[in-house]
Order: sequence, then C-alpha cells, then structure tokens
Amino acid sequence: MEGTMTSKQALQPVTETKSPTFVEIEKFFEHARELTESIGRRAYEFFESRGREFGHDLEDWIRAETELIRHVPVEVADKGENLLVRAEVPGFTANDIKISLDGRQLMLSGKVESAKEEKTEQMMYNERRSNQFARTITLPTDVDGEKTAAILKDGVLELTLLKAAKPAAINVEVNPTA
Repeated sequence: MEGTMTSKQALQPVTETKSPTFVEIEKFFEHARELTESIGRRAYEFFESRGREFGHDLEDWIRAETELIRHVPVEVADKGENLLVRAEVPGFTANDIKISLDGRQLMLSGKVESAKEEKTEQMMYNERRSNQFARTITLPTDVDGEKTAAILKDGVLELTLLKAAKPAAINVEVNPTA
C-alpha cells in the first residue's frame, strides 16, 4: 500500500533542520557489523603486539572497545502520551547520527572521522581519529514510528516518541455447538 510505512522502513524526521537521520534497520545492523569487525581487528593488534600470548582475549577486546567506542549515557522518561529519550552525544552533528526503530527496539549510532596530516622536509605526521557509538534501547512500550521527532541541541539528542494507542478491550461471545 503506497504511503504507509512499516517499522522496518526508514522513518522521516518530523521537525527542524537539526534532526538526525532516521535509517532503515538493515543499515544500523551493517554499521554494528562494521564496528564489531573494527574492534576485532584492534583486539588482534593488541594480541600480536604482546607476542601472540594467549589468555588475554577479553582484556584485548575490552581495551579495543574502549579505544574505538564512546559510551553514550541514555535517559528514557515517560511523559504521559510520549516517551522522551535523551542521549548525550557531544561532538556529533545531526548528519553524524543515525536512528532506527523496530518495534520496541530503538537503535542509535553515530560516527565522526577526522584526519590530520602535516608534512615538512624531514618529517611526515599523519593522525586519524574516529569517534563512534552504537546503542540499542528496549523501550517500555510500543510507539508510533510515524510520529517521532528527533532534535540535536548542545550535544544532547532528544527524541519524542508518541506511545502507540492500545487496542480497546472487546467481548467475544461463545457460540454453543450443535
């Protein structure tokens, strides 16, 4: 049916030009897969730098995660007809942030990369920096994905999610069999 949207399709920003992008759920999972691969590569680098000494897998993985992923504090509040979700994402612009909603699963991700290169006659300096996060939040209730607003202001992402209407209770009559 044209004009309707399922929860697995892209959501459209509802307000203002500083709204992050709503993306299809598949794109979020692709980003998560790429992030996991990056962490795995970095953890392997730690393993190799230690002379391939076994027994430190978890330590290497956590060190790689800490180095590559930023922790993003999230707050979910019940505001009557809406849920209000706030996430602290300083250093990210609206274009850097992607949001997906699938049922009660709200997925937030962001990525900023920068590179700096200096060259002189005797020295070359090249530094790359990546700042990224990925969070999945299970919402306490169903929401209407078509009536979702996201605004980024002063490093705080704020989502207003309209709670989905609960179906009315119905009575079902039992018919006797003949």
